[in-house]
Amino acid sequence: MATMITDDCFSCGACEDECPNDAISLGDDIFAIDPDLCSECVGLHATQKCAEACPVECCVPDPERRESEEVLFERARRVHAQREVTLELNDSTSHLRAE
Repeated sequence: MATMITDDCFSCGACEDECPNDAISLGDDIFAIDPDLCSECVGLHATQKCAEACPVECCVPDPERRESEEVLFERARRVHAQREVTLELNDSTSHLRAE
C-alpha cells in the first residue's frame, strides 16, 4: 500500500527530503504523498525513508490503497526509468520481506 501523511503533520519537511521518488510535496496545510509515485521505497531501501525521518510518526500505510511488493517495485521502476538508479528486489531493499 502507498504511504499517506496524517493530520498530525506539522510541515517540518523532513519526509520530503528523504523521498527517493519525489512523491512528497507541501499541500495546503501539511505535506502530502502522491500515491502514484510512492513505492514505499521498495527496490531502493529496506525501510520507508519518509516514516523513518518523520519526528511525529505521521507517515503511515494508507488503508485505502493496499498494494503488493510487485506492484510497488514496478512503480519504482517506472518512476526511476530515466534516472541512474539501480533497483533491486531483495531482503535489503524491501521492508515487506521482513513482515
